[in-house]
Amino acid sequence: MMGAVHIKVKLTNAIDEALVNRGLLAPHLLREHETQALVDTGAVTLVIPAAIVQQLGLRIRGQRVAQYADGRQESVGVTEPVIIECAGRETIEDALVTGDEVLIGQVVLEKLDFLVDCKNQRLIPNPANPDYPVMQIK
Repeated sequence: MMGAVHIKVKLTNAIDEALVNRGLLAPHLLREHETQALVDTGAVTLVIPAAIVQQLGLRIRGQRVAQYADGRQESVGVTEPVIIECAGRETIEDALVTGDEVLIGQVVLEKLDFLVDCKNQRLIPNPANPDYPVMQIK
């Protein structure tokens, strides 16, 4: 894929992390998964394949209709919250369950305050806020 940007991400079961923080789950039981993800500016949200959802022990909270680039629509699962960590920044999102690779969509990029540098095939921090993510409220 021309100009595709892949980044290393760590996905963590947010419910597990909350239980560890409350002393209700042993830290070594925290379910995490590191992988390469495709930054997809055409996608709105986070997409995770079923195999990784299972590995992370994420429950399916509901269904959502997903529309693919070719116009097809299908009902897909929506997960419990997952923590997405990349390039030293993290945020929490639910994810759509479909496909065979992790996709990072616009919402995640906005929350992490990253811009896509297609020419150099990488993510860059927003030059206005290079040191940490800043979320626009109004």
